[in-house]
Amino acid sequence: MSNMLEKAKQIEEYVISFRRDLHRHPELSNKEFRTQERIMEELDKLGVPYEKVGTTSLIANIKGGKPGKTVALRGDMDALPIIEETEIDFKSENQGVMHGCGHDAHAAMLLGAAKLLSEMKDELAGEVRLFFQEGEENFSGAKMIIEAGGMEGVDACFGMHLMPGLETGYVDITPGYRMAGCDNMYVRFEGVSGHGSAPHLAKDTIHPASTFVTDLQGIVAKNVDARHPIVISVGKFDGGTRANVVAKYTQLDISMRSFTPESREAAIEGIKRHAKAIAEAYEIKSEVILEESAISLYNDEEIVEIASQSAIEVFGEGKNIALDKFMGSEDMAYYFEHAKGAYAMLGYRNESKEAIYYPHHEKYKIDEDALKYGTALHVQFAIDFLSR
Repeated sequence: MSNMLEKAKQIEEYVISFRRDLHRHPELSNKEFRTQERIMEELDKLGVPYEKVGTTSLIANIKGGKPGKTVALRGDMDALPIIEETEIDFKSENQGVMHGCGHDAHAAMLLGAAKLLSEMKDELAGEVRLFFQEGEENFSGAKMIIEAGGMEGVDACFGMHLMPGLETGYVDITPGYRMAGCDNMYVRFEGVSGHGSAPHLAKDTIHPASTFVTDLQGIVAKNVDARHPIVISVGKFDGGTRANVVAKYTQLDISMRSFTPESREAAIEGIKRHAKAIAEAYEIKSEVILEESAISLYNDEEIVEIASQSAIEVFGEGKNIALDKFMGSEDMAYYFEHAKGAYAMLGYRNESKEAIYYPHHEKYKIDEDALKYGTALHVQFAIDFLSR
């Protein structure tokens, strides 16, 4: 097999054109119906079999000419509820919806990988499974693919995300915890209504809830191992009905990011304990509801070693640069519960093209020169893993 980057360059315009088509027609999580149709059209042209799963996801299969292991490659494809403020020619035509996280490029790179792999399938030993995944932004898509049996028999899993922390032509493939897990917690305090002129005859909840909010960061400082970072943020504080009515109810919406199971559990128990203690101190009731959004993402050392060698083949020596861990979350982590995996950060920073903004920004743009690298890396990793 010849140099994979050279192969990717030969279909670069195909990948870029497909990415621009998706960018022009973005669709929100679990509503990627046109996106699914377009991918199926291309897979049909390539002769790559697939099945629909979940709401709009696809699982495609490329079986090699020889028996062997199974590797899964994943590309997400949902957009965000953002009003795009770029001046590109292929700007979103779906008002209020934008591919502001690069999932259009992720899907296009995976399609490019499907094209290259389908052309060399007779040389492959084993199977490459391709996950065109819906709903990453709401952490629903990976679970749907897993529930549909997508990870059955998979020996390794690989994915990537475009990031501006690195310039185009660089990549970050690092072992260990790479992205945080995310939990939402809803804390509700219940007291007794009364007139604002006589708070002693009622049981206010706004003051206790305020005390609880100021107390939260003490949990981070005093209950969680400082070597394992955690972030607790109160995003919503809702209490009371009007100025002269003592608030019977106050509810807080909390977002929590963590890496290790130990730090996560310590924080959850701390939040429950503090809410209960403060409620008891003010003679009111408390309730804490936990909603898991995503688990932390851990790159397996063995798979990272293989992917790092693949990166050398594609990018060259010295182009794998370790970035700091991200407190953001990714549902790619759910695949890693079923098979060892690695998640790479693919650089797209290019100031001359204004490709400088982080995901979820209304002026988000990528350097499309990065797409050939991602396409080649998908293919190179699949080949390298299956050949071991």
